[in-house]
Amino acid sequence: MASGQAIFLRMQAMLQRVRRFWLRVSNGLAMGELWKQFEADVRLSCRLYSQEVDSTRRPGAGRVRHFFRMVRLFFWAVVDKLTPARRILLLAALILISININIHWGGGEAHESVTFYIGPLSGRTWGELLLLTVLVLEVTDRVVMKRDLQIAKEIQSWLLPPSPPSVPGLEIAFATKPANTVAGDYYDVFPRPGSSAPGGAYLIAIADVAGKSVPAAMLMATYQASLKTLAATANSLAELAASMNHYACSNSQNGRRFTTTFLAEYDGASRQLTYVNAGHNPPMLIRKNGSLERLTEGGLPLGILAETQYAAGAATLASGDWLALFTDGVTEAENTAADEYSEARLMTALFAQVNATPQTALKAILMDIDRFAGAAPQHDDITLMLLKASDPSCASA
Repeated sequence: MASGQAIFLRMQAMLQRVRRFWLRVSNGLAMGELWKQFEADVRLSCRLYSQEVDSTRRPGAGRVRHFFRMVRLFFWAVVDKLTPARRILLLAALILISININIHWGGGEAHESVTFYIGPLSGRTWGELLLLTVLVLEVTDRVVMKRDLQIAKEIQSWLLPPSPPSVPGLEIAFATKPANTVAGDYYDVFPRPGSSAPGGAYLIAIADVAGKSVPAAMLMATYQASLKTLAATANSLAELAASMNHYACSNSQNGRRFTTTFLAEYDGASRQLTYVNAGHNPPMLIRKNGSLERLTEGGLPLGILAETQYAAGAATLASGDWLALFTDGVTEAENTAADEYSEARLMTALFAQVNATPQTALKAILMDIDRFAGAAPQHDDITLMLLKASDPSCASA
């Protein structure tokens, strides 16, 4: 009896160790979540490497020949991403695994000899060790890069508001979901020191830098700095946009790194919204009666043409009106069939949430986008800002 109990306890302890090991490896994710993550990684990798592969079948090439040509092109697309030293290690590993050379060192009375013969294990073992070496070196690079990107992400988070400010007459909610560790989208709501409005005004901004990841994030930081600096002047909103455009043109690589942006100045006393749309997705203004307006007045994106003149539009917000600001990562989010989420779906989701608070509506729409995308990789930053006009005595939570 005691022996059986001891075996049972040992088995229980072993299962506990296996469970802890699995939780450490899987990070606590369920099998469905792990498969979804794996599928997204595979799709992202295929998209990355396929950009460098011409999949067009050559005239006269059969299916088999075309297949092997595609394998060769994908192989070199992967190998070219490695450093020369790692390429050599990888090729040596593949050769050793393929031909299984077993090296035996032997010696005689008169001289030493080296004997080569084909064996089932030795060459493969050395090849696998070389593959493991390449993997470890690549993982080291990834860890170092991930650490640096994490620091960049923390710095970038300082540039974005942690929560909406309290604005009389407006309820506000916003969120962003980067496609990579760092993003090129920007959003903010803050009091404008240079406003000429009697009771002061708030500046509302959303922007999308062309591109993704680190280059876009660096330009996003320059956008934030120029906006905060120039917003303190007494210029009109159109003049503010023109000044930002001049600055952006000096950092846009001849227009290749442009920035779409929507700038608005909200006067809480008059409930007047003055805005400039510089090539951005036109925000949706949903009136309480169900009508829809698009805010399009403005000009070219920032950073394309230094002498661009910007026009300002205006709208008055009544209690119950909604304003939705978003980047193209929202409407162009794709599912596994390459269908886009689209402005029509976003509009439908907004109308379904008109009786909710902005925070509740924001969560519901972002969940709807996630359900739509499924296992498809996110290819662009997603940023959404919702504003709902309320009684002037109410403040944003």
